[in-house]
Amino acid sequence: MTDRIYTAGLVVIGDEILSGRTHDKNIAQVATWLQVQGIRLSEVRVVPDVIERIVEAVNALREANDYLFTTGGIGPTHDDITVDAVSQALGVPVIIHPEARAILEKYYADKGGLTEGRLRMARVPDGAELIPNRMSGAPGIRIGNVHLMAGVPHITAGMLDALTGSLEGGAPLISETVGGFIPESEVSILLRDVENAFENCQIGSYPFFRDGRVGSNFVVRSTDRADLDKCLKTLCEGLTEAGFDFTHGGI
Repeated sequence: MTDRIYTAGLVVIGDEILSGRTHDKNIAQVATWLQVQGIRLSEVRVVPDVIERIVEAVNALREANDYLFTTGGIGPTHDDITVDAVSQALGVPVIIHPEARAILEKYYADKGGLTEGRLRMARVPDGAELIPNRMSGAPGIRIGNVHLMAGVPHITAGMLDALTGSLEGGAPLISETVGGFIPESEVSILLRDVENAFENCQIGSYPFFRDGRVGSNFVVRSTDRADLDKCLKTLCEGLTEAGFDFTHGGI
């Protein structure tokens, strides 16, 4: 484990996400998994099924982060173009991966065989490795720091599980929360000053409206437990001095 902060970008691909027909669940799932690996999700882009837009997002985020993940667009239909876009972004051809083909042939042996559409799921950028998929046969794809994953959340979950422990990460981000019926506008300066006093900590403010009252939860994050505890203590002291009641763990 190292003090260096490892980061990842995520490109969510699919017209169905942008149209609202499908509600994305992968952002939270990938972010939570990355956190356990000691990797921080730094940016998410949602892009349509357009090769140029996917290429642009993939190149921007893979160069800006230690890792890049994509979800969606690796299925059997004509609009599943993620492999083509990533291959274009990396400047390599698309090939049929022999191991992926064998996996699919076995999986579909009693399900009508390996059709042209199903064979599309064996296409990978040249030089890629496979990410196992115990749920539906069709594997994910790993090439360099880029990881192509399914759009279906429970299949993505299986692929993430297969990757667990295989990526180098830093110290995991830890957090503590305090909250109360505290308007964030009344403590904004306190939040700023406390965060500035602790270089290794960040404070997020999350307002809510409940029972006809305005409140906020304040989340203190750090990779260092001692710094986190000191920052939290200073914040709580400041809230008390300002006359606010608060609850550890948030409300």
